[in-house]
Amino acid sequence: QAQLVESGGGLVQAGGSLRLSCAASGRTFSPYAMGWFRQTPGKEREFVAAISPIGGSIDYADSVRGRFTISRDNAKNTMYLQMNSLKPEDTAVYYCAGGGWGAARRPTMPSAYDYWGQGTQVTVSS
Repeated sequence: QAQLVESGGGLVQAGGSLRLSCAASGRTFSPYAMGWFRQTPGKEREFVAAISPIGGSIDYADSVRGRFTISRDNAKNTMYLQMNSLKPEDTAVYYCAGGGWGAARRPTMPSAYDYWGQGTQVTVSS
Protein backbone atom coordinates (compact mmCIF):
# COMPACT_ATOMS: atom_id res chain seq x y z
CA GLN A 1 0.00 0.00 0.00
CA ALA A 2 1.40 3.37 -1.03
CA GLN A 3 2.14 5.69 1.85
CA LEU A 4 3.59 9.17 2.32
CA VAL A 5 5.06 10.19 5.68
CA GLU A 6 6.12 13.73 6.51
CA SER A 7 8.73 14.65 9.08
CA GLY A 8 10.80 17.66 10.14
CA GLY A 9 8.10 19.93 11.51
CA GLY A 10 8.46 21.73 14.81
CA LEU A 11 8.62 25.06 16.61
CA VAL A 12 10.95 27.75 15.28
CA GLN A 13 11.36 31.48 15.79
CA ALA A 14 10.55 33.93 13.05
CA GLY A 15 13.45 34.19 10.63
CA GLY A 16 14.51 30.62 11.27
CA SER A 17 14.57 27.59 9.01
CA LEU A 18 13.13 24.10 8.86
CA ARG A 19 13.49 21.26 6.39
CA LEU A 20 10.51 19.01 5.82
CA SER A 21 10.86 15.55 4.35
CA CYS A 22 8.25 13.35 2.70
CA ALA A 23 9.21 9.70 2.53
CA ALA A 24 7.27 7.47 0.18
CA SER A 25 6.84 3.75 0.56
CA GLY A 26 4.81 0.97 -0.98
CA ARG A 27 5.52 2.11 -4.53
CA THR A 28 7.96 4.27 -6.39
CA PHE A 29 6.80 7.87 -6.70
CA SER A 30 9.35 8.85 -9.31
CA PRO A 31 6.68 8.97 -12.08
CA TYR A 32 4.43 11.15 -9.94
CA ALA A 33 4.13 14.88 -9.55
CA MET A 34 4.62 15.79 -5.90
CA GLY A 35 3.47 18.76 -3.91
CA TRP A 36 3.39 20.45 -0.53
CA PHE A 37 0.23 21.98 0.88
CA ARG A 38 -0.59 23.55 4.23
CA GLN A 39 -3.71 24.08 6.27
CA THR A 40 -4.73 26.08 9.32
CA PRO A 41 -7.91 25.52 11.36
CA GLY A 42 -11.03 26.72 9.61
CA LYS A 43 -9.29 27.31 6.29
CA GLU A 44 -9.00 25.31 3.09
CA ARG A 45 -5.84 23.44 2.24
CA GLU A 46 -3.44 25.86 0.56
CA PHE A 47 -0.92 25.14 -2.19
CA VAL A 48 2.70 25.74 -1.22
CA ALA A 49 4.94 24.17 -3.86
CA ALA A 50 4.99 21.40 -6.47
CA ILE A 51 7.61 19.56 -8.46
CA SER A 52 7.32 17.45 -11.61
CA PRO A 53 8.49 13.81 -11.75
CA ILE A 54 12.08 14.59 -12.72
CA GLY A 55 12.17 18.04 -11.21
CA GLY A 56 12.13 19.94 -14.46
CA SER A 57 9.06 21.98 -13.55
CA ILE A 58 8.60 23.66 -10.18
CA ASP A 59 5.82 25.90 -8.94
CA TYR A 60 5.58 28.01 -5.80
CA ALA A 61 2.85 29.97 -4.14
CA ASP A 62 3.58 33.69 -4.23
CA SER A 63 3.63 33.78 -0.45
CA VAL A 64 6.63 31.42 -0.24
CA ARG A 65 8.55 32.11 -3.45
CA GLY A 66 12.12 33.11 -2.69
CA ARG A 67 11.98 31.63 0.83
CA PHE A 68 11.03 27.98 0.26
CA THR A 69 12.73 25.42 -1.99
CA ILE A 70 11.15 22.16 -3.08
CA SER A 71 13.29 19.24 -4.22
CA ARG A 72 13.13 15.50 -4.64
CA ASP A 73 15.49 12.55 -4.61
CA ASN A 74 13.87 9.82 -6.67
CA ALA A 75 16.57 7.33 -5.73
CA LYS A 76 15.46 7.72 -2.11
CA ASN A 77 11.76 8.06 -2.97
CA THR A 78 11.78 11.24 -0.90
CA MET A 79 10.74 14.86 -1.38
CA TYR A 80 11.90 17.87 0.62
CA LEU A 81 10.81 21.40 1.45
CA GLN A 82 13.52 23.72 2.68
CA MET A 83 11.86 26.62 4.46
CA ASN A 84 13.94 29.73 5.21
CA SER A 85 13.06 33.15 6.62
CA LEU A 86 10.00 31.68 8.26
CA LYS A 87 7.18 33.98 9.30
CA PRO A 88 4.41 33.50 11.87
CA GLU A 89 1.92 33.31 9.00
CA ASP A 90 3.70 30.14 7.81
CA THR A 91 2.34 28.36 10.86
CA ALA A 92 0.21 25.44 9.66
CA VAL A 93 0.02 21.69 9.27
CA TYR A 94 2.07 20.83 6.20
CA TYR A 95 1.04 17.93 3.97
CA CYS A 96 2.87 16.23 1.15
CA ALA A 97 0.97 14.79 -1.78
CA GLY A 98 1.59 12.72 -4.88
CA GLY A 99 -0.40 12.48 -8.06
CA GLY A 100 -0.35 11.31 -11.63
CA TRP A 101 -1.28 13.12 -14.80
CA GLY A 102 -3.97 15.19 -13.12
CA ALA A 103 -1.52 16.61 -10.60
CA ALA A 104 1.03 17.27 -13.32
CA ARG A 105 -1.53 19.36 -15.21
CA ARG A 106 -2.97 21.14 -12.17
CA PRO A 107 -0.23 21.10 -9.53
CA THR A 108 -1.85 23.77 -7.35
CA MET A 109 -5.13 21.89 -6.91
CA PRO A 110 -5.42 19.57 -3.89
CA SER A 111 -8.15 17.59 -5.67
CA ALA A 112 -5.68 16.62 -8.40
CA TYR A 113 -3.55 14.53 -6.01
CA ASP A 114 -4.15 10.87 -5.22
CA TYR A 115 -1.91 10.27 -2.21
CA TRP A 116 -1.53 12.30 0.98
CA GLY A 117 0.59 12.14 4.09
CA GLN A 118 -0.75 12.60 7.60
CA GLY A 119 0.76 16.08 8.00
CA THR A 120 3.42 17.65 10.18
CA GLN A 121 2.93 20.74 12.34
CA VAL A 122 5.06 23.80 11.72
CA THR A 123 4.79 26.60 14.28
CA VAL A 124 6.64 29.88 13.84
CA SER A 125 6.76 32.14 16.87
CA SER A 126 7.11 35.91 16.62
